[in-house]
Amino acid sequence: MKGKPVLVTTEFRGVFFGYLKSQDGRESLTLTKARNCIYWSSDVGGFLGLASIGPSSSCRLGKMVDELTLYKITSVTPVSKEAVERWNRS
Repeated sequence: MKGKPVLVTTEFRGVFFGYLKSQDGRESLTLTKARNCIYWSSDVGGFLGLASIGPSSSCRLGKMVDELTLYKITSVTPVSKEAVERWNRS
């Protein structure tokens, strides 16, 4: 999945979107062009909705950073083309 858009969750309840640069099992993962979802509204359908349809205008997103390393990974989900467009547009 290297270079692919993914949605990542962590043990610390973080939800992040970005492009997979590298992964060391469940211990750590590095994303490029990364941003977090601070709040998602019910119209999205949970955190998996962020991967399938992307954030709505009611969601609050953090600013994008060039690179981010996350620790204690709980899930890595591929992001649909539609969702990528919405993440990058917001």
